Amino acid sequence: MNKFAERLKELRIEKELSQSALAKATGFSQAAIARWEANLQIPNINVAITFATFFGVTTDYLFGLED
Repeated sequence: MNKFAERLKELRIEKELSQSALAKATGFSQAAIARWEANLQIPNINVAITFATFFGVTTDYLFGLED
């Protein structure tokens, strides 16, 4: 699993959100979130920025460039 997939799922679970709830909060589809968490698709930078802002982390953290 790549770091983005792993960290997206970790952050979502820490916030006690379902994929559907995260989708509603961020404007992405539940199916897209499932693909990103399953490492079936790599998100573009705009997606990463949206998640970083939502979770209060950096995009570097999401992609595993920092801890």
